[in-house]
Amino acid sequence: MNEALKLILAGTAGLALGAFFFYGLWWTVRRGVMSEHPALWFLGSLLLRLGATLAGFYAVAGDHWERLMACLVGFIVARAIVTRLVSRPLEPNPSRTAEASRAS
Repeated sequence: MNEALKLILAGTAGLALGAFFFYGLWWTVRRGVMSEHPALWFLGSLLLRLGATLAGFYAVAGDHWERLMACLVGFIVARAIVTRLVSRPLEPNPSRTAEASRAS
């Protein structure tokens, strides 16, 4: 297989790993803050996300630092994409807006 294709595949794997890691982090924060036991959510999520991500990096890199760097670049790009997607403001809830205006 061509080395350039291997680097592209490693970068794509990095995108997938980053999407999994950062979307999982966002999901955990949303669920954890409403939970009765947030520490369990955060610890469990951290172990799952970190373990899967490290295993993925190890599998992609093999013995080639170039693939590891391509995977890392994909991971960082995924962070920017997920951050942009999940940081959109939520649509205002009309009933909440009415409640807030009556409270003033």
